[in-house]
Amino acid sequence: MNGRRTLGINGLGRIGKLTLWYQLAHNDFDRFVVNIGRPVGRSLDSLAEYIAKDSTYGPLHRYLDGYRGKRSIEIVDTEAGILRIHGKEVVVLQEHRNPKDLPWSQHEVRIVVDGTGVFVDPHPGPEAPKGSLRGHLEGGAQVVLQTSAFKSKTQGWPKDSLTAIYGINHHQFEAGTHQILAAASCTTTALAHMMRPLLERDLTRHMITAGMSTVHAATNSQNVLDGVPEAGAKDLRKTRSALSNVILTTTNAARALEQVMPEIRGIGFMANSVRIPTSTVSLIILNVTFQTDLTPDGKPSLDRQIINSIYREASQGESRGLVGFSEEQNVSQDMVGEDVAVYIEGCETHTRTGLIDIRLPNTAAESGRRAQIPVTHVTIFGWYDNELGSYSNRLGELTRYVSENL
Repeated sequence: MNGRRTLGINGLGRIGKLTLWYQLAHNDFDRFVVNIGRPVGRSLDSLAEYIAKDSTYGPLHRYLDGYRGKRSIEIVDTEAGILRIHGKEVVVLQEHRNPKDLPWSQHEVRIVVDGTGVFVDPHPGPEAPKGSLRGHLEGGAQVVLQTSAFKSKTQGWPKDSLTAIYGINHHQFEAGTHQILAAASCTTTALAHMMRPLLERDLTRHMITAGMSTVHAATNSQNVLDGVPEAGAKDLRKTRSALSNVILTTTNAARALEQVMPEIRGIGFMANSVRIPTSTVSLIILNVTFQTDLTPDGKPSLDRQIINSIYREASQGESRGLVGFSEEQNVSQDMVGEDVAVYIEGCETHTRTGLIDIRLPNTAAESGRRAQIPVTHVTIFGWYDNELGSYSNRLGELTRYVSENL
């Protein structure tokens, strides 16, 4: 391979495909090996057409080069499954679905991005009957990045695994120690970058409680039309039509957030999700309650202007390129492809301060003493392009960091 940098991608669904797009736009890797695990269409041309077009983001050549760009995809070798896409070689594998059977060492692949969504438990070994993340290591990879949060019925995580979000804790990656990484989810990524500016400032670090709701675009895990639930299904709403419904569901974003930001464990963070019939761009509504002080003239020490100034400062400082801030009146389509983890909608930031009446413990000297404690409730809105701009771009940056530090 003459020292060429080769990235492996397992699965070419939404995140797998957009990972390839991101990497084609950057020069982090020279060559790609993509495992589909099954025949696609009638020929390799069918896969080339799938890669070249996208219903949400338009054609690949426009993504890469703007409106002056021209399509550049050719079939180099049909039998070997080799494409050349905008100057980069892409080898397509179609024979195996079990990670342990994939010839990563043969192709000199050191890093694999697993976007299948099938292998989420870092515990099972490579011989697990249905396959596992460790199968990629058996096939010759040194590091596997899976594109969601870890999930397991086993308590704790193996020492060689790490949940990492770029810009939050990616620097915790240690070559030779960490072999299996979870890049969390799109919602956890956006939420972490919403929380970070608050946690890094004395005025907002100490939270009483917090919760979030994500108004989330549809995903391929949903049905286009109503379907029959699988045996043992607990949430029947997941089989209802994504085209026709607003669907209440769950998210593990708060639990996954604890893995990258342990300091939130004492807050009692709650999270829920509402799925809506759009193709991308989601919205986090973050609610946080702080114990605050009152100024001598009775005004709260924390208000809307201060919250917005925190995010404005972060977007220009420590979170530049990761947190965006605007006081314009945006809608979701304005955020398609927006290249930040989260975009704060500053014009909708709200605060309200009230007094909590607390009865203090009785003492010998005084009984029934009471005190009024000022608390401020804050609501913050954050947009994120859950497919490309927020998630796949951060995943790409994480992949580059791992590659540079192996």
